[in-house]
Amino acid sequence: MTQQILFYAFAAVLIASALAVITVKNTVHATLCLVLTFFTAASIWILAEAEFLGLALIVVYVGAVMVLFLFVVMMLDIKQEPMREGFIRFLPVGVVVAVVMLAEMLSLIGVRTLQAVPLPENPALAAGSNTSWLGKALFTQFLLPFEVAALILTVALIAAVTLTLRKRSGARSQKPSQQVQVQRDERLRVVKMASEASSNGESA
Repeated sequence: MTQQILFYAFAAVLIASALAVITVKNTVHATLCLVLTFFTAASIWILAEAEFLGLALIVVYVGAVMVLFLFVVMMLDIKQEPMREGFIRFLPVGVVVAVVMLAEMLSLIGVRTLQAVPLPENPALAAGSNTSWLGKALFTQFLLPFEVAALILTVALIAAVTLTLRKRSGARSQKPSQQVQVQRDERLRVVKMASEASSNGESA
């Protein structure tokens, strides 16, 4: 009973924060509401005994992605008036599309419910923890796909770095090997100048 009450409470907060993301006028406030949305969704997942998904959502999105979004939004000078005008102009079309999508999803859910079969026993419950079962399955049964995915991500990371290192005209870069080999005579030039006293005496 307590779990059901918490679920409805978290769901209400989730819906309210998600609506606030698209309705508040301040962009920073919208980003903070999105942070609350992600955190509440993670709480619902943890409540449903999907601890790994909840913790991953908090660490990846709330702890990293949304902090980056918040800094970017605060640094950009976004004009609010044109954005509000565009939102009001296309609001009726958005409402119609949202209603059609909701009707399609509800119809699909009804069809799937009629054709539903009994679910097998949850293996995570036998393992004692969702995170423990996921770790064992990932590094035993699905070890090869996990390593292939890691290899693909590594190749993508190297390719992204390579694309950003292309030569540009006028770009300046440091060469530490040449900087270390520089001698004093190449960088320092001694210039002999007349002293201030002698120059004043000659003028007198």
